Amino acid sequence: MEAHFTRWRLILGQDAPAMEGVALDEQQSLMDATLAALYDHTDGKGGNAGGKRSAGLGNSAPNLAKWLTDVRSFFPPDVVSVIQTDAIERKGLTKLLFEPETLKNVKPDLSMVGTLMALKDQIPAKSKDTARQLVKEVVDEIMKRMEQNLRRAVTGALNKKSHTPIANFSSTDWKRTIQRNLKNYDTATKRLIPEKFYFFERTQKQKNWTVILDIDQSGSMCDSIIYSSVMGAIFASMPALDTHVVAFDTKVTDLTELCRQDPVDMLFGLQLGGGTDINKSVAYCQSLIENPRKTMFILISDLYEGGVRAGLLRRLNEMHEDGVKVIVLLALSDNGKPYYDEKLGKEISKLGIACFACTPDRLPELVENALKGNPLLPKGNDK
Repeated sequence: MEAHFTRWRLILGQDAPAMEGVALDEQQSLMDATLAALYDHTDGKGGNAGGKRSAGLGNSAPNLAKWLTDVRSFFPPDVVSVIQTDAIERKGLTKLLFEPETLKNVKPDLSMVGTLMALKDQIPAKSKDTARQLVKEVVDEIMKRMEQNLRRAVTGALNKKSHTPIANFSSTDWKRTIQRNLKNYDTATKRLIPEKFYFFERTQKQKNWTVILDIDQSGSMCDSIIYSSVMGAIFASMPALDTHVVAFDTKVTDLTELCRQDPVDMLFGLQLGGGTDINKSVAYCQSLIENPRKTMFILISDLYEGGVRAGLLRRLNEMHEDGVKVIVLLALSDNGKPYYDEKLGKEISKLGIACFACTPDRLPELVENALKGNPLLPKGNDK
């Protein structure tokens, strides 16, 4: 009987007179807030004008991308389909998504990219090319902002120009060899007779490091997902790095090939929302590690773990103890303080693993320090 009243409470809303006194647990309250964002029509004073749920058109869902992913988390697929269709109609998105000419006039930004990612299955064929172009504009802008400094940081850390005594003709540093042997020039034969050859390290043409990005697909991580995808594409384009990009909810998806081809394709390959099993994803990433001391593992997550917390901590500690450079980014975005599971964050930090938020502008410094084995941040700095 109690379950019967709860269902009607969720259907009618909190201000329905008949539903006074019907209590909801934490999960049900979140479901109620998700429904209220779309269906509650307020009277301007915060109350429900009709005493029942109707077509809400207000600004009750400021982060539409997150709201849409919450819908997927709380309701079965057939209900999700109905709610998303209602959202497109009632939130004024029909014209935006179904008319390419209108979509072309939208100013591209992170919020819009997140919305298009969340609604990708709803976008009709005639609008997909326009939507993809919009996402590409944002990706290109981020790439322009991040790529040069990130490349410089990796190059500086790996010191590709360092020399080695190992002889290899194809890696001969001719300029240095000639300069150092000018004293041995034979004027009679007009030949330079080198006393010693200098060689660049052969690692210039090899993979020096493995970089693994493990990206949480939660809706609340939307900005971080976009920035992380671009970061992965930049890493994947660098010959010295063997880059893997993995995304997860309750399932694990390896997006490495998409990342190497096009970060826009990778973004549309992500499925925002659903549950979260970080432990399962970290287990998969562990299987990709061949040389721990030449591996950097970056987990981008708010740490709201739905899987086995003890298993997650154990795996992260194993990586750390084996010599992997383990970093947990609670957020990779321009926006303020991250929202995350503070308790789990503290437990990870106690393992000696860096656990903090980072802006895209600070990312090169972070990566360079990690590759060099330096402290990742000054003491007391968690941003």
